Amino acid sequence: MAFKIGLLGLGTVGTGTAEILLNPAGRNALLGEVEIHRVGVRSLDKPRAIALPPEIVTTDVEGIIEDPEVDIVVELIGGIEPARSLILKAIASGKHVVTANKAVIARHGDEIYTAANKAGVYILLEAAVGGGIPILQPLKQSLGANRIQRITGIINGTTNYILTQMKEAGRDFADVLAEAQQLGYAEADPTADVDGFDAADKISILASLAFGDRIRYEDIEREGIRQINTTDITYADRLGFAIKLLAIAQKDSHTRNSLQVRVGPTLVPYKHPLASVNGVYNAIFVEGDPLGEVMFYGPGAGKGATASAVVADILNIVALLKSIDTSKGVHPLYGCFHQDYATVTPIEELETKFYARFLCGDRPGVLGHLGTCFGNNGVSLESLVQIGFQGDRAEVVVVTHDVREGNFHRAIDAIHQFESVDDIKVASILRVF
Repeated sequence: MAFKIGLLGLGTVGTGTAEILLNPAGRNALLGEVEIHRVGVRSLDKPRAIALPPEIVTTDVEGIIEDPEVDIVVELIGGIEPARSLILKAIASGKHVVTANKAVIARHGDEIYTAANKAGVYILLEAAVGGGIPILQPLKQSLGANRIQRITGIINGTTNYILTQMKEAGRDFADVLAEAQQLGYAEADPTADVDGFDAADKISILASLAFGDRIRYEDIEREGIRQINTTDITYADRLGFAIKLLAIAQKDSHTRNSLQVRVGPTLVPYKHPLASVNGVYNAIFVEGDPLGEVMFYGPGAGKGATASAVVADILNIVALLKSIDTSKGVHPLYGCFHQDYATVTPIEELETKFYARFLCGDRPGVLGHLGTCFGNNGVSLESLVQIGFQGDRAEVVVVTHDVREGNFHRAIDAIHQFESVDDIKVASILRVF
């Protein structure tokens, strides 16, 4: 019996997926039982990097979903619509679904999984987070005996490439972004990557699997890397840190029923394994009990890496269909059954360390004012150092101990109230991991 695939999308990942399915020799034996039945594309006239029988290629994607011979729909179109509607129609037609679409799952996963559970079909999405890095199924299976305490990820290759190049070559953000676009690492519109939307989609999925509750996308604190400059990268290096765009989900240490979920540029100490993850690579660092710490590392995007994860999901579904009576419902290790939403700690209650750089006027009492404002608002300082000058202004770098975010920002507001706003300017603020 051949298991028939309806492939929606023949872009980079779709082509990579088709190449694997058409060349099963030397791979898992189950691939010999998988057949590409139909392929949906936007245009029949577009040149393709792969030769497919013309009779299986069509622009009628809904016809693929309605085809009774199709067992598994592989959605590689991307974006919210029409992907969401097509996935829901596939579920309603009794099809199992494999997708690499983090955005549609992060924002409509409750609707999709509720429908899938009711229909008794599988929705697998290993390729949606970390490209070819196996992380979603390990969280559900291999690490299932652990109480996960925190997940920290470098899960956007574009921003990691930009920050790496800024550090290694001393180049400005705009220059490196333009280069990343020329190399194909960044889209023409880089908003999803550099403003943190892509990483927020991915951490919402990881947090949901790790902690067993759904995450409201709008609850995720999100900040991108546009404001990062070479000055802060240089000073961070002197202090023993690399700047990375981190996505973090963790149990709140004060309220165990609450989660902290955020995305933002963060100073990572060089002694931490994530500090050495460079270029377009991704890494996910998991802390749990009783395991301790484990890191998953590899290519976070690209045709081969992402297609590898897509085909792995296809194989998992085929194995399940061959060995389990699907009339009894979805296998609990491959489904998503939690219904409740996590309580996410308000950002002002989050506790973390901060790095802040100030430009201070050459007047008596300025540095004392900084220390007083921090102390009066419950912010304990690890260091306060004058590190140089920009023109006639002293550059001062402050690193705090763990503090409540609300206290820190109240201290910043108080600093701004010094006699003249020109006396102290905040040049940058970053969290410290």
